[in-house]
Amino acid sequence: MSLRVATHCFSTFVILSIYGVQICPFLESLSPIQLGAPIAAALAAVGLLRHPLHTRFVDRAALADQARFAFALDWGLFAAAGLGLTAFNSLVHDFPVGSGLKLSIGLIGLGFFAAVDLSLERERRLMAHFRSTGEQMVLTDRQLPVSTKLGLFTTLMVVLTLVVLFMVISKDLDWLAHPDQRLDIEQAQLSILIEFLFVALVILSHLLNAALSYARNLRMFFQNQNSVLAATAGGRLDARVPISSNDDFGVMAHYTNQMITSLGERTALLQRTQDATILSLASLAETRDNETGAHILRTQRYVRALAMRLRDHPRFSAELGDEAIELIYKSAPLHDVGKVGIPDAILLKPGKLTDGEWAVMRTHPLVGALALQAAEDELGSNSFLRHARDIALTHHEKWDGSGYPAGLVGEAIPVSGRLMAVADVYDALITKRVYKPAWSHERAAQTVREGAGSHFDPVVVAAFTAAEDEFRAIARQFSDEHHEIAAQPQEAMA
Repeated sequence: MSLRVATHCFSTFVILSIYGVQICPFLESLSPIQLGAPIAAALAAVGLLRHPLHTRFVDRAALADQARFAFALDWGLFAAAGLGLTAFNSLVHDFPVGSGLKLSIGLIGLGFFAAVDLSLERERRLMAHFRSTGEQMVLTDRQLPVSTKLGLFTTLMVVLTLVVLFMVISKDLDWLAHPDQRLDIEQAQLSILIEFLFVALVILSHLLNAALSYARNLRMFFQNQNSVLAATAGGRLDARVPISSNDDFGVMAHYTNQMITSLGERTALLQRTQDATILSLASLAETRDNETGAHILRTQRYVRALAMRLRDHPRFSAELGDEAIELIYKSAPLHDVGKVGIPDAILLKPGKLTDGEWAVMRTHPLVGALALQAAEDELGSNSFLRHARDIALTHHEKWDGSGYPAGLVGEAIPVSGRLMAVADVYDALITKRVYKPAWSHERAAQTVREGAGSHFDPVVVAAFTAAEDEFRAIARQFSDEHHEIAAQPQEAMA
């Protein structure tokens, strides 16, 4: 027997022992043992029978029906105990059936409140189970709306209260009208007042317990609902509200989960469309350049490797959270999208560019940034377009201010641009182009380290040094068809 069941049985025993003599003169004629022993035996039978009956009829029922079955079974046990007491008093003490039913009504009323409380406890256990396991209750067509539950509870509570009060009043009127009574009016008034206060306190205490128990269930449901909605609003679409009751709250949780699932599917589709668009635009820029398509795959992975090394650095942690790293990774392929605006005669020229041609080539960061800015103006500002625009505009800026197009200095260069600068130069050095053979990793890495404090952010270069093995692995995995690792030092691309 659980503590909650034992508490209900004990409080019922105490209340009935006092209540019985207030409404039935026959019970008043019994000794305390004659009155209390049958009540204790009946309630002990309730406690002993409850567990096996719950195991057989409630625990094996569908989860959507368990709380309802638990209520019916518990109330039925208390009602059966009341009828058993009526039969016992009629057979053993020769009480009139009507007198015995008064005690049964008291037990049925107290059993109603106990069954409500225990049913609500069953709902809480189901809610905790679903929350810990991630399972969901399958709703059925036997749903009982919350409004109907509250209406039935209120109606039954009022009816039982009126019946009990009627029996108390009836007994008091009979007592006052008895010709053998020599009553002291003040004593009679006090006795009747105490009886009514006792009944009121019993009803109010059980009503308060039921209200608090129901409030706990509501609090748990709304905590589950609000935590999932907060996670969804924050971009997490994997959370689900536990469906733990076959009523309006269960339906609300069901449709909330359906909404999140639908939102996740649409978001995933939008994400795939965005990724495909990025790669299409980046590949379009690459087809007009001397570089190969593998360049965009390598550089975006270099950028992510650097960002992961810097995420816990005090200077970078605020800007390199998980979401920011993912967005920078996905927008990195657009770093040279502005090259689509450079004439082929300049972009594909195999020889050295003239000063005029070089001036035109140096406009590609601005061309790309303006194109992305136009998209941002049309679609509204968002983190992805901001990172893409920053990378396209600033990946040729240098730490000492000698870069282009704006000659930004130091931390005026966005973090994404500083990461892309290292990734882009390293890949240009180790990759064979029409105007140069490939450099070895060692030579390229040494050149990057020598650029710390002039071309590159020194902290980013330190992250590069820590990630050299990862850079080497990425270069091997996404190598060009004609990629060669050569040891001859050549002049790097400007």
